Amino acid sequence: MNVSAIPVTGSQLPPIDADRPKLITRAKRLAILGLGWHAVEATVAVVAGLSAGSVALIGFGIDSVIEAAAGFIVLWRFRQGAAASETVERRAQQAIAISFFVLAGYVAVESVRALITAERPETSLVGIALAVATLMTMPPLARAKARVGAALRSQATIAEGRQNILCAYLSGVLLVGLLANTLVGAWWLDAVAALVIGALAVREGIEAWQGDQCDACGC
Repeated sequence: MNVSAIPVTGSQLPPIDADRPKLITRAKRLAILGLGWHAVEATVAVVAGLSAGSVALIGFGIDSVIEAAAGFIVLWRFRQGAAASETVERRAQQAIAISFFVLAGYVAVESVRALITAERPETSLVGIALAVATLMTMPPLARAKARVGAALRSQATIAEGRQNILCAYLSGVLLVGLLANTLVGAWWLDAVAALVIGALAVREGIEAWQGDQCDACGC
């Protein structure tokens, strides 16, 4: 299902049907599941990145914190008695967009600094294992959130699934950089991989600010 084709207009969600309470409960559970994973992911990535001197790993950890923020937003939106107004959702999307821009700026500065100083990160087996685990777990979670978001006509839930798709992309980029450094000593690929992460964050930030949707979210 292509969730980008589903409009969400007006100040209120569509009328509640018999399945909506169950769908909201499922959206909350998926958000909580994502929060738990991102908490572990962020901690492991930042600690491993600081230990190995890997800008890409640290950037990946910071991105996990941003994704966790999206999960909190979904829980806030569907809290008991809350009105899911378009204005509130719009502000939430813009807050996520600003976080993406902050991430991109941090990664860009640190990556350029690493390239100029020829700072060589150490091998990080923990980082490699984390990237592989993320590649395996994020796509199924993203698909589940996309289905629930489409059924609820919820842009917030769809956007959270979109963050998980980005996380899978970033883990692939991260894995390439870490393996290149470990296997062939291509230390500079770590910084290049981090720049790719920053570029993707800018793109996602722009789309979040504009309120666009992503075809990948429905895959």
